[in-house]
Amino acid sequence: MLFFLISCFSVILLSKSLAKPPMKSDWRLLSPWFWRELSSFLVSWFQKGGLVIRPLKQKMSFGSKPANTEKEKISLLDLPDLTLECILEKLSPAGLCNMAGVCSSLRDRCTSDHLWEKHMKQKWGRVIGDVAKREWQWHLVSRQRSSLMNNKKQTGFFWSLYSCWPFSWSERKTESNTEPRSSLPVDSIMAWYVSLESGKFWFPAQVYNRENGHVGFMLSCYDAQLSYDSRTDTFRARYSPHGRRMVEENISWERLRAPAVDTPSHVLHNSDCLHDLKPGDHIEIQWRRNKEFPYGWWYGVVGHLESCGRNEHHCLCLYKDTVVLEFNQYPTGSRWRQTMINRKDHREVGNEADGFYGGIRKIYKEEEISMWKSLWPRHALE
Repeated sequence: MLFFLISCFSVILLSKSLAKPPMKSDWRLLSPWFWRELSSFLVSWFQKGGLVIRPLKQKMSFGSKPANTEKEKISLLDLPDLTLECILEKLSPAGLCNMAGVCSSLRDRCTSDHLWEKHMKQKWGRVIGDVAKREWQWHLVSRQRSSLMNNKKQTGFFWSLYSCWPFSWSERKTESNTEPRSSLPVDSIMAWYVSLESGKFWFPAQVYNRENGHVGFMLSCYDAQLSYDSRTDTFRARYSPHGRRMVEENISWERLRAPAVDTPSHVLHNSDCLHDLKPGDHIEIQWRRNKEFPYGWWYGVVGHLESCGRNEHHCLCLYKDTVVLEFNQYPTGSRWRQTMINRKDHREVGNEADGFYGGIRKIYKEEEISMWKSLWPRHALE
């Protein structure tokens, strides 16, 4: 009935457009806004059981018995392309996976990168950076399609998704002769999303306050390999094999970020902000316990020289070669409270007792500064 009304409505509009110049209201009904509103209604109607997802019907040959139109239900594929596209855009990732298992036509639509790009950005955009993207590309090259899809005994798109997807699946009411047999494209955004959700792909990112906020790592951020656990909505982390080896679990989303710079943890960062540093600036600086350890990024602020009167109108610290870096999470008098660097000839400085300070990056974004402040310890560190 609904499809009949849609068809009649389209024919009426078409006949009007042929009979006279189109009115402004007619174009409004044919605009993308109209189809988006219609798709919203259809999605709601489909969820209530009014719409059946099934493959296209075979065309009726001449002389065959007409179907019982009163009991006939609408196929999703009978809808206009724009309406169907709007419906698919409103589905969740699990809904797209369910829909993709119906038939080859829906599979091609539901695995399209433009649908999954939005879901990838919404859920994973904050923790997935360029390093993780390169890691995924290397992962694709290093593994064959058969091993990636885990199809030693069973093959096909449906089985590969079912074995990877961490959520419960609703029963599919597809006919046996319409079940697709082709595999999920391994280089698609959907494949990457499913691999992340299943926890099978360990990706590089950074963890704030590693080892569950251990006092020795407060207000720091370290590189790690991460795996997602969909049951708890948390992550597992494997830290660098050099130095202290360990695996940390139950890491929340709030403690993760994509690497701020494209510098490996054992490489000295090229500091390009030294000539701009002035008191009050927020910074991150590389630090490591000894030469064998990887660098971590530590939060601090630029302070005043002792010779400065700390008057912002008469401060000359910006024009001095020496820059004072303060780590106010440590009490006054602590050896970790302050360090100094040379802005004209900065390189790794330090010793085996106090550790080694490396490259510096200035923090410009307010959201980064707010993130560091939210991690501030309740009590001064010893």
